[in-house]
Amino acid sequence: MTEHRPFLALATVRRGCVDTRQHFSVGGSGRADQGQLGPLHGWNDVEFAPHSDLGLQAHRDVEIVTWVRSGAITHEDDAGNRTRLVANSIHVMSAGAALHRAERNEENLPARQFQIWLRPRTPASTPRCSTRACSLGCREGRFVTLASGDPEDVRAGALPIHADARVRIATLREGTAMQYVLPMPGSAYLVADHGRLDVGPIRLTRRDGIAIRGETWLMLRAQDDTDVVIVELLR
Repeated sequence: MTEHRPFLALATVRRGCVDTRQHFSVGGSGRADQGQLGPLHGWNDVEFAPHSDLGLQAHRDVEIVTWVRSGAITHEDDAGNRTRLVANSIHVMSAGAALHRAERNEENLPARQFQIWLRPRTPASTPRCSTRACSLGCREGRFVTLASGDPEDVRAGALPIHADARVRIATLREGTAMQYVLPMPGSAYLVADHGRLDVGPIRLTRRDGIAIRGETWLMLRAQDDTDVVIVELLR
C-alpha cells in the first residue's frame, strides 16, 4: 500500500525567516492524518533564509538525522558540540535523556535541509553527535546508506543510530529506472528532492513524499535528475 503526500498539501510552520513543511504530524503540529510510520515520526523539509535561526530547542529520547541539501547550517548544543554542516553532509544526533540545541544559517545564501526524527530503541541513552559527507559522485546511480541501526551498515561506513531504521540516498539521472527491494516487512518513506520520480504508478513532483507499507519492492523511474531519500524500517 502506498500513500502519496504532495509537498503543497503538507502542513506549514513558519518561525521568523525559517519555513518548514511537515511530512508527519509532530507534537500536535501538522496534519492529523499524516501519522508516524513505525519509529519514523518526523520528516521536516526546512528552508532557512540567510542569517536566520530556529533558536534553542529541547529534545529528549529522539534520534535526529539531518541531510543538508544546499547552503550550510551551524549546529550547536549544550553537550559542547558545534558543527558547520555544508551541503551533501549528514548529521546524526541522539538526544538521550535531554539535550538542547540551536540551528542557524550564518551564511549570506539560503539553506535547505531534511530533518528526520526516529524513536530510539531504548530511552535515556547518552547524547551524542556524528557527521559525514556523501558527495554526488559516491551516490550517483545507486543508493548509499547514510545512517543505520543495522551494525553491518555501520561497519560499512554508515553513521550509527539507535533506531530500527536506515536512511539512504541516491542521485538518479533522467530516464533511470530501477527495481528497489525493501527489507521485510516492507515499510518505508521516500521523498524526491528536486525532480519528478515515478514510484510504480504514482508520480512524485519535487519534494513530494510517499509512505509505503507492506510492499517488498518498488519500481522507480526518474523523469528528471533528482536526489531520492528513503527511510527503510527494519522491523
